[in-house]
Amino acid sequence: MAEMIVVASDSFKGSANSLEVASCIRQGIHTLYPDDEVLVYPIADGGEGTVDAIMASREGQRISLTVQGPFGQSVEAHYGLIDNGNTAIIEMAEASGLTLVAKEDLDILQSSTYGTGELIKDAVDKGVSNIYIGLGGSATNDGGMGLAAALGVRFLDDEGQSLKPISGNLSKIQSIDTSQQLAAMADVEIILLADVDNPLCGEEGASFVYGAQKGGNSDQLEALDRALDRYADLVAEVTGRQEKDSPGAGAAGGLGFGLMAFFNAKAQSGIATILDLIAIEDVIAKADLVITGEGQMDSQSVNGKAPMGVAQLAQKHHVPTVAIVGGASTGLDALYEAGISGVFDIVHSPMSLEDAMTNAPSLITNTAKNVISFYHSIKR
Repeated sequence: MAEMIVVASDSFKGSANSLEVASCIRQGIHTLYPDDEVLVYPIADGGEGTVDAIMASREGQRISLTVQGPFGQSVEAHYGLIDNGNTAIIEMAEASGLTLVAKEDLDILQSSTYGTGELIKDAVDKGVSNIYIGLGGSATNDGGMGLAAALGVRFLDDEGQSLKPISGNLSKIQSIDTSQQLAAMADVEIILLADVDNPLCGEEGASFVYGAQKGGNSDQLEALDRALDRYADLVAEVTGRQEKDSPGAGAAGGLGFGLMAFFNAKAQSGIATILDLIAIEDVIAKADLVITGEGQMDSQSVNGKAPMGVAQLAQKHHVPTVAIVGGASTGLDALYEAGISGVFDIVHSPMSLEDAMTNAPSLITNTAKNVISFYHSIKR
């Protein structure tokens, strides 16, 4: 008997994007059971792949433009327009992400979200009324200073001169001028998609938790944390919104804070919002099996990660869910309790990480064959 199977996997970072992962799983299923109906839904949680995941399921238009990268270089970025052009889907990583710069070239003090602001301005100029912004994968730590500057906010030093909007200049800000802020922003609703709820400052804040992976050393991170705390107070004096302790303010190097404080953005669960946007729940409710996955699954995957969002929807409709993953740790009890019936690691024999990543497509396909064979055997 043919089965209806929904495949909704996140990417295997460095190996395959979410659509490629899902396609490999579909290939594996159809190798053994060609009559099974396999519905593919690429997913993301607000990080890299968010635009692609939503645009794969929604009619719309992709917009490409050249913007400023995280360290001032020119980069080609894209975003999506849906709802007849009324809604924009933007990934900050497209303009300000870690993947845009070599590890040895990272300089946290020179980082800026200016390019993400350019993406927003382009969308607003096209007349959108809603913007969803994925906050994952940033290379920046500027508290949204660059983004705000791209949208008309001026940051002034003690001589009243405009500062270059980079992280290293946060401590030099003496005043903030919003008189030239893009007026149309007042009519745009901004929703932040993130899977972290860190505040802007402190031990759990943007600098100390994420700054090291962006090239920051301990002295720089301490200085940036102090600068962001003072910056937040200056912004609050101008906007009337003190957001530095709001959940998600520390996302993307404090970009969450900047969007909340300057543009009244609201934070939402990335995966829950994306699953709603692609209208996957109605499809899952009719499925016989759901297959999800991600590159690495561990006990922390239960906290807002894409596969768990899928599993929880499936559990709501009493549909079994299995995960195909690049690697899995022990201690997955919380995932089983949250709705995942089984976790299948694609690594079937001793191999290096490099080999596993290089051969991920064939490994995913073979694991999918294993999963579907077992599934059909217990359905007989």
